[in-house]
Amino acid sequence: MATPESSFNVVFMGSPQSAATVLDAVTRMAASWGWTIRAVYTAPDRKAGRGRKMQPSPVKVRALALGLEVMTPPRVTSGEEQERFKALGPDLVVLAAYGLILPDAFLFVPRHGAVNVHPSLLPRWRGAAPVPAAIMAGDDVTGTSIMVMNEGLDTGPVIASRSVPLDGSERSPELMARLFELGAELLAESLPAYIAGKLAPRPQGDDGVTVVKRFRKEDGVLDWTKTAVELERQVRAFDPWPGSMTTWNGKRLEVVEAGVGVPGPGAAPGSVVRGDMGVGVTTGKGVLLLRTVKLEGRSATAIADFVRGHEEFLRARLGQA
Repeated sequence: MATPESSFNVVFMGSPQSAATVLDAVTRMAASWGWTIRAVYTAPDRKAGRGRKMQPSPVKVRALALGLEVMTPPRVTSGEEQERFKALGPDLVVLAAYGLILPDAFLFVPRHGAVNVHPSLLPRWRGAAPVPAAIMAGDDVTGTSIMVMNEGLDTGPVIASRSVPLDGSERSPELMARLFELGAELLAESLPAYIAGKLAPRPQGDDGVTVVKRFRKEDGVLDWTKTAVELERQVRAFDPWPGSMTTWNGKRLEVVEAGVGVPGPGAAPGSVVRGDMGVGVTTGKGVLLLRTVKLEGRSATAIADFVRGHEEFLRARLGQA
């Protein structure tokens, strides 16, 4: 392994719990190699929970516990914010799910640039939501890439990558955590050689490029004309955001867990049916078996318990105005 530099300043940028895992890895590296984490950038506190109280990001919580300086600007594009960043004297930026587009100062002022822990096998699934996109597409493999950022959207050269097989049961939170844990390992393995100039980043190829946009709340509405396979993937992919929902009796009904069943009676898509495999909903092809649902204003409930309390549900057609 290459010998890391001493007298080296790092700036970390990230927000969710998965990024806190990467921050822990960077902290361990800094302690081992005599580096200084000059600052941690993360999302501003936001209202969350039933009480809508202001809550810090998981990365902020972890950074404060580690005694690190925390910065929470709502944007980093202003001249003042860029000057504040330059004053830190950064040699390297490590970014993991930060959530903001970086201006040139953050990308190119550091001697070794900005490296991004990206949870996909680039160039597949560039963009804001690579983990749910891989689940939605039914990919049988995904992975993590360590990329040197440039002006494009996840188009920079790759320092290291590693694949992870998928078995079709993954949900976004668990897969996200798994991929960022892998990213933390890849950073520890690859950063010393990269910084020493002994590991040249490889340009991304043009084959297999896919880009995914940030999902919106309305993307979670279940379209019962799609196949049961597609809808089951959606339920796993859109956990927890934006969720997978339909309507029943004028209320929002979220499908929390689901499976795929064989076609039942030739009922119109969206019709609730009951068969040997349980309670499900007819789709464009096959039946989406309901396992856990959440009615607006209520807690998540196993479908058997839900039906016992709402027998009329078995005669419903979902998604009707």
